[in-house]
Amino acid sequence: MGTLRALVLCCTLKPSPAPSSAELLGREVLAALADHDVDGDLVRVVDHDVRFGVSTDEGDGDGWPAIRDRLMKAQILVVATPIWLGQPSSVCKMVLERLDAELSETDEQGRLRTYGKVAAVAVVGNEDGAHHVTAEVLQALNDVGFSVAAAASTYWVGEAMGGTDYRDAGPKSDTTGKATRTLATNAAHLAHLLTAQPYPAS
Repeated sequence: MGTLRALVLCCTLKPSPAPSSAELLGREVLAALADHDVDGDLVRVVDHDVRFGVSTDEGDGDGWPAIRDRLMKAQILVVATPIWLGQPSSVCKMVLERLDAELSETDEQGRLRTYGKVAAVAVVGNEDGAHHVTAEVLQALNDVGFSVAAAASTYWVGEAMGGTDYRDAGPKSDTTGKATRTLATNAAHLAHLLTAQPYPAS
């Protein structure tokens, strides 16, 4: 069983070096994936000049093609997003819109180039909405060809009307941490299976 690659797209609204709870949870997913022969890295999308659009390259210095190249070299994609107004962040929605272009990208056997890649999601917020956000993001990723493992999400939400961020909440090893470990175990398992036995030709 060889080493796989994972990419976390962190969809915080905050450019670096501002602290980000979404980035923290995304990095915790990478740490958990490392226990299953998966190497990976994280891209904070807002740090790049990603243009709005639904193509693989919007031109004029668009930052998406370089991110997409890293995504195509990975077997696991993790989207880490905060909750805003009960929704995925606007950065997350832009990423999903850019991934819509993959519906037109096929390999020599007619399969989407995203076939065989496994998707997962990590969500943080200070209000309820984690299940809604998870459902929106995973459905969109499945629509554009990604496979979804069992329990492919992890999340943390603070108290309603509260002001505590995940990064300030202290260790959550028995709740969010357990979900993160399960996500990593199942996503890595499915990615190894699909690498060894790809989907048939379309």
